[in-house]
Amino acid sequence: MSHRILLVEDNANLAEGIEYNLRLEGYDVRIAETGRAALEIFQNWSPELVVLDLMLPDIDGYQVLKSVRGRGSRVPVIILSARGEESDKVRGFRLDADQYVTKPFGIVELLERVAALLRRSAVGAVPQKSVVRFGDVVVDIPSRTVVRHGQSCTLTPKAYELLLALIRRDGAVGSRTDLLKEVWGYGAFVMTRTVDSHVAELRRKLEENPAEPRHIVTVWKVGYRFVS
Repeated sequence: MSHRILLVEDNANLAEGIEYNLRLEGYDVRIAETGRAALEIFQNWSPELVVLDLMLPDIDGYQVLKSVRGRGSRVPVIILSARGEESDKVRGFRLDADQYVTKPFGIVELLERVAALLRRSAVGAVPQKSVVRFGDVVVDIPSRTVVRHGQSCTLTPKAYELLLALIRRDGAVGSRTDLLKEVWGYGAFVMTRTVDSHVAELRRKLEENPAEPRHIVTVWKVGYRFVS
């Protein structure tokens, strides 16, 4: 069964070119030329990945992404935009885009990004333990909830994904580079201290003593590992 990809792009020539190449790779593709059309297709068709332009004739791509995430969907989203400013990229990642590609771009690179995100989604879909307990923390993976001392603990989306990435390694070390690729996407625009700052958030909210963590442990000069 081919993967379903929603392509949101109002430039007809560009959309047709991308669609052609995606179909050559065996994907099932639908095109939306407006933000509202994209949300309607998303609701009725349930795509497995979205390629999203920002500059659309009605609501912009940021609003589309916000609406998708507001529905609780974790579908991978690649922003594809001529906007290359740092502020645009930061805004996209704060809305929980998986990757940000600036125009002009290479079609082979885009196809590789699509394939990598779909592979990552497939790995994430492999049945795992549904509930993980460590210290006084309970992580309910299907409901994406974290509870500490019996109280709900709110994590940012990327901090939560980082926590799951560490948990899935079952005690193995995750290098900063691997964690960046897994959580933020290949070639994603990230600050050099992105992993460290999100680890600090996890420790602050989940560790009894963040200065001396017992569960999210630093492996010197390598990265981090999870100890249950």
